[in-house]
Amino acid sequence: MEVKLKELLTISGYSGLFRFLSQGRQGVIVESLSDGKRMLIPASAKVSAIADIAIFTQQEEVPLKEVLKKIVVLENGGPAISNKSNDKEIRSYFEKVLPEFDRERVYTSDIKKVITWYNLLQSKGLLDVLNQTDEDEKPQTDSNE
Repeated sequence: MEVKLKELLTISGYSGLFRFLSQGRQGVIVESLSDGKRMLIPASAKVSAIADIAIFTQQEEVPLKEVLKKIVVLENGGPAISNKSNDKEIRSYFEKVLPEFDRERVYTSDIKKVITWYNLLQSKGLLDVLNQTDEDEKPQTDSNE
């Protein structure tokens, strides 16, 4: 399955990651990366592309893609800590990944999501999407701009 980073979505109220398939009249049609099930997500749902998510640090926001890449390096492409670990272990782990993260604005629940998403991408062999450049993301055009 060829997946592009811009196609990977998170949907409020649903766990895991989803792949955008198509725009429908009532909302978007997605496929769960976990089980491959397809579903219609209503237009009223809060849908975010993981390419648009960032983590607060002391200085700036770091794109989620860059944080996930740091986990790849830390884990040498293997699985990360379990999102079921206790809060102290999870925060300690994230300090190794992104030492400058904003401890006031980044909640343990946020870190658990990042770890869950990383482990899902890792288990599905989809970590390569993190290496896609912005050029890979843009639709191909024939114009000479």
